[in-house]
Amino acid sequence: MDLFGLNTPVLRSIERGLDYASLRTKVLQHNIANIDTPNFKRSDLNFEVLLNQALGSHTPMSLRQTHERHLLGSNFSDQGMIYQDRATSTRNDNNNVDPDVEMTRLAENTYTYMYLSRAMTSYLGLFRQAYTTQG
Repeated sequence: MDLFGLNTPVLRSIERGLDYASLRTKVLQHNIANIDTPNFKRSDLNFEVLLNQALGSHTPMSLRQTHERHLLGSNFSDQGMIYQDRATSTRNDNNNVDPDVEMTRLAENTYTYMYLSRAMTSYLGLFRQAYTTQG
């Protein structure tokens, strides 16, 4: 059962985007935290895997809806999305984390998350407005 019509493709896409942005924040923060670790190699999300998941080419195990009033869960899976950049080495200790690049990526990702949050708020606001004008 689709309670209040909230299980829409748009809402699921925004939700998935928020999941990915949240995961990327954790990955980038992990890179920054290991900036002084010798032989550490930076990680990031594999855009190709993300795109395939978004297009439905990769279908992870679905969550079960155990009650008709429960909202459907996200099919979010981070398996295979994170990759390590082993091709570059920017320092003598073989660590390839560039703090300026990582902070820039983190800032960009923060803006992406904020944009998606606003999109969800606006989208849900439309539902709230429609519901209150009918009621």
